[in-house]
Amino acid sequence: MTSRQAKAANLEQAEALVARAAASGAELIFLPEKWNLIGSAAQLREGAEPIEGGESVEAMAGWARRHGVAIVGGSITERRDGREKLSNTCCVVDADGELIAVYRKIHLFDVEAGGHVYRESDAEEPGDEPVVADVAGWRVGLSVCYDVRFPELYRILALEGATCLSVPAHFTTHTGKDHWEVLLRARAIENQAYVVAAAQTGLTLPEKPPAYGRALVADPWGIVLATAPDEIGVVTAELDADRLADVRRRLPSLASRQPGAYRWPAPV
Repeated sequence: MTSRQAKAANLEQAEALVARAAASGAELIFLPEKWNLIGSAAQLREGAEPIEGGESVEAMAGWARRHGVAIVGGSITERRDGREKLSNTCCVVDADGELIAVYRKIHLFDVEAGGHVYRESDAEEPGDEPVVADVAGWRVGLSVCYDVRFPELYRILALEGATCLSVPAHFTTHTGKDHWEVLLRARAIENQAYVVAAAQTGLTLPEKPPAYGRALVADPWGIVLATAPDEIGVVTAELDADRLADVRRRLPSLASRQPGAYRWPAPV
């Protein structure tokens, strides 16, 4: 997607893409980070929604029911009662439109990249709990964008049974060109799981460079099964449970772990 500051236009774009994916035979659909609204800290505050009764999650649930598909909803900016800061939140709905999982982004993107400063913490607070959702026959480990640089999170998701890892993103062009595919394939290989990374592409923020895009699906061997071109659209791939089981059987790295030998160093 190329989401911007007009929420209604973003929802319209997402609705059309979900319909296109469903028409292609997709049973499980993934949206990118902040698919419903991208903007400044002030714009995110103004457009933030609660999960219950919020128009974006309700819209997503309606699309799921209409098309009979499950949706991993990338992320939206969530407003919670009694909290000063917002959350970058992934909501998952099943094919009946029922909300079955909520994950709040743990690692906030406070960096300088390509001469531009990004500070998610100006408006948002970090989540504190890994989440795995049982959806459409898969155990989907949830994450958001910058999380991909923290392999310990994905190992926890794998140990909690994740067979598919969701990495919705709004990656910068500066980091994406060198790190995007490498990081995603690494998370797939080391956890022997599918990785599905829906992404923003193009000019989402007028004062920042274009988002990197290149949404992709990688298999448990790290092979990229599908990659999006540099435009708005849908890419599809088949997740094969037998393929996953075969990879884990032939190269049993998860089973070969030695937890008793691992020691966390002193806090940095």
